[in-house]
Amino acid sequence: MWYPIVKRYYDNQHTLYDNQSLKTFVVAKMITAEEYQQITGIEYVA
Repeated sequence: MWYPIVKRYYDNQHTLYDNQSLKTFVVAKMITAEEYQQITGIEYVA
């Protein structure tokens, strides 16, 4: 549910949606580690 919203804001370079904040979304279970990698192109490391 959150993936399309997070991806859109990240792709549009919204200042609050950087790699570090996306890691927080993974911890909060708003997106998965796989979705983190799809959005950022970087493997998620806890």
